[in-house]
Amino acid sequence: MFSGGDYHEVTRWLTNFVASHAKREDLRAEAMVEADGPREGESYGIRLRVGQAVRPPAGELPIELSYREVAQNRGQLAWCAALAQRVRSLARA
Repeated sequence: MFSGGDYHEVTRWLTNFVASHAKREDLRAEAMVEADGPREGESYGIRLRVGQAVRPPAGELPIELSYREVAQNRGQLAWCAALAQRVRSLARA
């Protein structure tokens, strides 16, 4: 793994990362990475769909990550482990 990348490449990596770790807790989990509209090029919002439930629900804030944070840290094992724990916790909720 390496750090850096353009916004769309990092979005693809983040979506795959979130899906992979969420499915370790519940095979029905689907990654929902918000990256369009005002977020494009700037940030991401992470939610999971598990069955009919969306976590966190629409009325609550998603897990928020800046593009810069993800791009700079996606090659760092400790950062990835911490994010994986957050995603897995959300999938278990």
